[in-house]
Amino acid sequence: MASERAPYSADMALLEALRPSIAMLSAAHRHRDPFAAKHQNRTAKLAAGIAVRLGLSPLRVEVLRLASIVHDIGKIAVPADILGKPGDLSEHEYAIVKAHCAIGHDVLKHLQAPFPMAEIAFQHHERLDGSGYPRALTGENILLEARILAVADVFDAMTSNRPYRPGMPADLVLGELHTMAGRLLDADAVEACRNCVLTGISVGPGAVDTLAADVG
Repeated sequence: MASERAPYSADMALLEALRPSIAMLSAAHRHRDPFAAKHQNRTAKLAAGIAVRLGLSPLRVEVLRLASIVHDIGKIAVPADILGKPGDLSEHEYAIVKAHCAIGHDVLKHLQAPFPMAEIAFQHHERLDGSGYPRALTGENILLEARILAVADVFDAMTSNRPYRPGMPADLVLGELHTMAGRLLDADAVEACRNCVLTGISVGPGAVDTLAADVG
């Protein structure tokens, strides 16, 4: 079970106060890119399921879930023709896509929340070995919530149909995640993801009430 490295000092009531702002950002993104919004909601549900299985507190699970719902909000600044390009991206185009992490952080930091939502979104493309972006963080320098989000994000991205390739079957993606475990992705989170997928994200009694619900 993953340890709680940095417990939050704020409570669920303060988190609830942020819900309308998260809902507004999610709605704006949904109108601009319906596919991205669906990806974020699916990823949020899986990330929350992983977090519950790893024993995170209900507050941290919900912080992660809300951060996951807007983790790609920075893509509102990426041109649609790049996001939907069927072929390979050029080096310049890929750099534009990668900038979405920093842009998302810049948007979410204005929530002025006592929770690391902006940082979780900022780090969701970091990898344990330092090969990720935007800051090439390694190991436990990456927030646990971001490491969980990374696993959920990769799973949903690989199983979803994209303009440039069809989605892969879930069992094959789980195999791919296994090869990344401990090297690129958090091994505990990968195992919890496998359990979630195989059981339909059934997290059992005591789970957060809003686990499978969309914001709003």
